[in-house]
Amino acid sequence: MTSALGPWPMTRDASGTSWQPDVSEHGGVHSRRGDWSLMGHAQLNLVHDWQNGPRGDEKTFVSGMIMGAARRDFTDGSTLNLRAMLSPDPFMGKEGFPLLLAAGETADGINPLVDRQHPHELVMELSASYARRLGAKDSVFAYIGLPGEPAFGPPAFMHRMSAMDSPEAPITHHWLDSTHIVFGVATLGWVHDAFKLEASTFRGREPDQDRYDIETPELDSWAVRASWNPSPEWSLQASYADVTGPEQLEPDEDETKLSASAIHTRRVGPDGWWASTLAWGRKINDHDESKDAWLAETAFAPDGAWTLFARAERIETDELVAGPGGGHGPLHTVSKASFGMVRDWRVTENVRFGLGALYSVNSVPDGLEPLYGGDPDGGMIFARLKVD
Repeated sequence: MTSALGPWPMTRDASGTSWQPDVSEHGGVHSRRGDWSLMGHAQLNLVHDWQNGPRGDEKTFVSGMIMGAARRDFTDGSTLNLRAMLSPDPFMGKEGFPLLLAAGETADGINPLVDRQHPHELVMELSASYARRLGAKDSVFAYIGLPGEPAFGPPAFMHRMSAMDSPEAPITHHWLDSTHIVFGVATLGWVHDAFKLEASTFRGREPDQDRYDIETPELDSWAVRASWNPSPEWSLQASYADVTGPEQLEPDEDETKLSASAIHTRRVGPDGWWASTLAWGRKINDHDESKDAWLAETAFAPDGAWTLFARAERIETDELVAGPGGGHGPLHTVSKASFGMVRDWRVTENVRFGLGALYSVNSVPDGLEPLYGGDPDGGMIFARLKVD
């Protein structure tokens, strides 16, 4: 099948309206009901996580997503696509799970989450898109979501082939793809062959600590993104966003964001693949202070049973230590590296069960070593169920 947004392979589509290489895998169980094509997909992880050092912690939790889509193609060449995605993340509690050097959002509306990854919303996406083909290589489309994902950054980490097998969230998340859940987004896009240009208006405020509700949409921010797939193995993007009051605890502080990324995927033998992502992001606050983040990650699945994955990140952050009177503190450059593997067994044609583990090591500057006990490490073991 072709994409719901235009005349290109469905495998090019990733989260929201973002692109990945054409040779990527596209998991899902497909069926038809009258004029509608239906698709379902799920990945659920049972994870035991431990982070060492004075600021570490330990927790067992469930994460993942359940996704469904319904598509109708019309005789005039236009396509309507409806998509919903749910997550079990809220059941882990408002404080999320331990993740050293991560920061962002809040558990109680008062204190920021630091050295923890926040849970995602129960409803991660409720969206609709409508696309009209203009020719063999051209199309225009509109996308709305409550919640949804605006035109910024690479595909969200749980949808990138280089990242989706790891249950560990990237510490670069709030630079690159934290806008993948916003409560209110509208996007218009134009595509010519391998090039896409799109613009979004969206609600800039990050979701609050109530992970079960649908928040009121307010289209106060905007983003633009240019994407290019020069060959079936490559996907490139550059994007810019002007975000109004993204942080609940600092509602008067606006932010501009930039990102650029390159994703490469190649097929290996009859069943294998190798996917890698390089990405850069920058956040600039109202005082023209900028903080950069870099990410390199890769995953290799040689035979459909084993997957090996690795990630290296470096961020400039002022959220790890509170400043005088609270709020953001001094700026520090920290880094993290992790690697792991997972073994899958085919249960039925569309169901796989897997067991995996990962190990991570963190690097902090001298000024943070007393707080973190040097360069602490951590790890995760996990079991997962995939329906694809």
